[in-house]
Amino acid sequence: MPPYELFTIKTSSKDCKARTGIITTRHGAIETPAFIPVATKASVKAMTSEQMSQLGAEILMCNTYHLFLKPGEKLISKLGGLHKFMNWNKPIITDSGGFQVFSLGYGLVHKANKIKSKLSEDEIKHLERIDKTTKEENKDMMLAKISGDKVKFRSVYDTSWKEFTPEISIGIQHKLGGDLIIAFDECTSPLHDYNYVKESLARTHKWAEMCLAYHKRNVQKGEKGSNWEKKPNQFLLGVVQGGDFKDLRKESAGFFADKDFDAYALGGFFGEDKQEMYKLVGIVDEILPKDKFRHLLGIGTPEDIILGVEQGIDTFDCNSATRIARVGYIYILPESGGKVENKFRYRLTNAEFEDDKMPLDQNCECWVCRNYTRAYVRHLLKAQEYTGYTLASYHNVYFFISLMKRIRKAIEEDKFLEMKKEWLGN
Repeated sequence: MPPYELFTIKTSSKDCKARTGIITTRHGAIETPAFIPVATKASVKAMTSEQMSQLGAEILMCNTYHLFLKPGEKLISKLGGLHKFMNWNKPIITDSGGFQVFSLGYGLVHKANKIKSKLSEDEIKHLERIDKTTKEENKDMMLAKISGDKVKFRSVYDTSWKEFTPEISIGIQHKLGGDLIIAFDECTSPLHDYNYVKESLARTHKWAEMCLAYHKRNVQKGEKGSNWEKKPNQFLLGVVQGGDFKDLRKESAGFFADKDFDAYALGGFFGEDKQEMYKLVGIVDEILPKDKFRHLLGIGTPEDIILGVEQGIDTFDCNSATRIARVGYIYILPESGGKVENKFRYRLTNAEFEDDKMPLDQNCECWVCRNYTRAYVRHLLKAQEYTGYTLASYHNVYFFISLMKRIRKAIEEDKFLEMKKEWLGN
């Protein structure tokens, strides 16, 4: 293993669980708390790697499910791994593919907007296509099929059958070459009942042990034909599940606390009742070892981030910054009118901004706000020009990078709760 600590705590708040730290990888360090932009297919939509580096991103998240399907982990490995493939010399985290494998089926059956809000555009189109064109009796054919430790699922691209096991997921992630990788888990729907979530949790725990064992075997000997063979220093995160059920969350946190994972991810949250969600996050945080960082999967609104940091979360990922940018939503700071009630954003495509000479946010220092007007970016978005998607996305990602800097500064100055009140009003 590498001759350095993966995670070092720098400062802890005296008034809550908020803390700052450093995650160290072979491709550089990440200051925490951190926001991780999502590069689903080895690219943040409408953005280049150079732009992501320019605006201050320190790490990106790539999607194992999509990269397994296109262009395939073998090709990416042959071309030098994700870092060379996408010209990104900073850290990368890859997910396990479990969320996409299971959530596509749950989204079809449960028709839950909470699930769809976390899916990519391709995945949502896939669900809509099935829902419109497939007979009811055949829809079951599109669902993930669990058989022992194997999961069969349909490709979002051509509906061909594919198969994942815990070992296959980790093997793919080894070949992709990310610095941080995630154990294969079953992400349940918010509409699943207690008995199903309990059964699923037992499966997730078994798979976690299989992932850890496979990972450790390949740490020692390397995996033939992969980047892992040359650089055996990827770190593995275990995923705490348990749905909305307090006892199952406690059980899962206790399970992972006793296992030799390098860090932890908290999965299965869909931004439901925030008060209840963060009670569960706080319960999990109390059980997990303090010297390992914890990542909150797929949750990343400004309010979520501040509440999550208060409960001890170190890193967040979410694709909403760029997804909503492409339909005209622009994030703004509190001093520019951002608040919980408007979700810290406004819709630039509204008619009132047609001749607006102001920057997207008059208090933002990003490259877009220093060079372009609301009127211009609005015109590009209305005309469906790709440059408009880039400019809006750049600003929105910068907003989150800036938010994390403010959070770290507030924690270091022991003023985090003051900042929370300024942003959330409570």
